[in-house]
Amino acid sequence: MSVIEDVAEKAKQVQRSYAGDEDRPLAGYVGAMGAYSALVGGLTVLGRALGARLPERFGAGDTVLLGAATFKASRMLGKAAVTSPLRAPFTRYEESAGATELNESVPGKGHVEHAAGELLSCPFCLNVWLGTGLAAGLVIAPRATRLAATVLTAVGMADALHLLYDAGKKLASR
Repeated sequence: MSVIEDVAEKAKQVQRSYAGDEDRPLAGYVGAMGAYSALVGGLTVLGRALGARLPERFGAGDTVLLGAATFKASRMLGKAAVTSPLRAPFTRYEESAGATELNESVPGKGHVEHAAGELLSCPFCLNVWLGTGLAAGLVIAPRATRLAATVLTAVGMADALHLLYDAGKKLASR
């Protein structure tokens, strides 16, 4: 048996042992982790090529700004109706989730497609990718990144105000 066949057989054994009767896309998750590692490596190489240097520390203001922007970006990419065409190759529409968001399911096609569907429709999963991109942006292109993060944060705040306004109207009409 070749080394490749040996590794493939061991991976199948791990898959069966881990997932039992469930079809968990471990190979797809390995691919996603590899892609994330490549993204981080690529951003590091780009930063070095551009002469960017890590700051001594990130301030509380930047951390809050990035947190709010990451939240809004991940909700928008992972749940918004308007971004559903980006998720459609990997997910299936289930129902409206209110406030312009959708609930979608991830069909059990191939492991890579399933893992991509889970990643693209999960705001919690997207946080890691988007937060990394925004943090790298603060190092490589801080002015443009602060502008983008400020816009995302402002949109998120406006969304919260819309929801509060609607809740207030419902309370007032009782």
